[in-house]
Amino acid sequence: MDTVLLLHGFAGSAASWDAFGNSIDRERYRPLAIDLRGHGQNAALRPISFELCVEDLLAAAPPRFTLAGYSLGGRIALQLALAAPERVERLVLISTTAGIDDDAERSERLDADLALADRIETDSIDRFAEDWLAGPLFSDDPPEVNAAARRAIERNQPVDLASALRALSVGRMAPLWDRLDEIATPTTVVAGELDPRYVALAERLGSAIKESEVVIVPSAGHALPRIAPDALAKLF
Repeated sequence: MDTVLLLHGFAGSAASWDAFGNSIDRERYRPLAIDLRGHGQNAALRPISFELCVEDLLAAAPPRFTLAGYSLGGRIALQLALAAPERVERLVLISTTAGIDDDAERSERLDADLALADRIETDSIDRFAEDWLAGPLFSDDPPEVNAAARRAIERNQPVDLASALRALSVGRMAPLWDRLDEIATPTTVVAGELDPRYVALAERLGSAIKESEVVIVPSAGHALPRIAPDALAKLF
C-alpha cells in the first residue's frame, strides 16, 4: 500500500484532508496528513522555518511516499522534493507556486504578510477567519465549504498562525523556478478552473518540470481539497 503524505495550506491542518481521505482508494493508498509547524497539533513547535518543516515531514514519513501539497503545503512539498528526491515516488502540486521571482514583488508580499500577521495577533481568531475566507481565493466557495473552513481556522490560536505566516510567507521563500528542472519525479500539477492566477502558475510549473502533467479541475476554485476532493482523489 502506498503512503500519500498530505500537506495542508496556511491556517489549515491535517483535518483539511478529511474529505479527500474519504474519497481516495483506501485499498491502494494510506493517506498521512501532517500538521505543519504553527498549525493543529504542531501549533506550538518553534522555531518555524521551511527547512524545519521539511525535516519534520521526512522524520514522520516512510522511506518512500507520494507527496501532495496544497497552497503553502505545495511550496513546502517542492522544497522537500528537491531536498530528498530519493524519498518521493510521485509529486502532486495543488493550487501552488514555486515562489515570487521578482525581488520587489517578493519584498512587497513579505511586508503585506507581516502586516497581516500583526493584525491576526491583535484581532480575534473569528474575525481573521471571516476576513480570510471573504478574500478573492475563497469568496466564491460554497457556503457549507466556507463554514467548515471557518470552524477549522477557529481551532487555531492567533499567535501561532501569526508566527507561521511570518516564517512561511511566500515573500520569505527563496523562489525555486530556476531549480524545477532538477525534479525528475513524476509530477501532477493541479489548479481549479475558477482560479485563473493559479491556473497560470500551474501551467508555468508544468512547463518547467520535466516529467509532469497539468490538470485543471472544471468549475472549481482555489481550495481544491475542500471543494473538489473527489476530483483530486481520481488523480491518484
